[in-house]
Amino acid sequence: MTDSPAAAACTEADIQLIKRIIPHRYPFLLIDKVRDIVPHKGCVGIKNVTVNEPHFQGHFPEVPIMPGVTIIEAMAQTAAILVGISLDVVGRDLMVYFMSIDACKFRRKVVPGDVLELHMTVMRGGGKVWKFHGAAKVEGQLACEADVTAMLEIRD
Repeated sequence: MTDSPAAAACTEADIQLIKRIIPHRYPFLLIDKVRDIVPHKGCVGIKNVTVNEPHFQGHFPEVPIMPGVTIIEAMAQTAAILVGISLDVVGRDLMVYFMSIDACKFRRKVVPGDVLELHMTVMRGGGKVWKFHGAAKVEGQLACEADVTAMLEIRD
């Protein structure tokens, strides 16, 4: 799990690369791409919010709003891509588990048609436990922020 030149050169992850790093799939794969990847530092995940997502059937049918827990999960998935690139574990069986969610605040509704940008910054990382600060934004406006801590497990 050392840094490789390939990992250092990877600055963007499309959906195919995302699927090679994390095990999430529809309906729980909550990011479409990750850009501005700087290994061990930070990145920006992109989530295109559409009315066709299953959670909008019940949250809420007449006034669809993306649930806060799915915003936090999208942050975590973005962070997992950063970890996968940073540790050069693409194609391996990487699992990332929440340990804590701290200082979480919701500032704006996220609705269908929004493009959610998930700005994730490493606060502590490199070993099995990583901590990130996340800021979810829509058109530059802060929608949610939280500090998330996760534990890594490579199962192969």
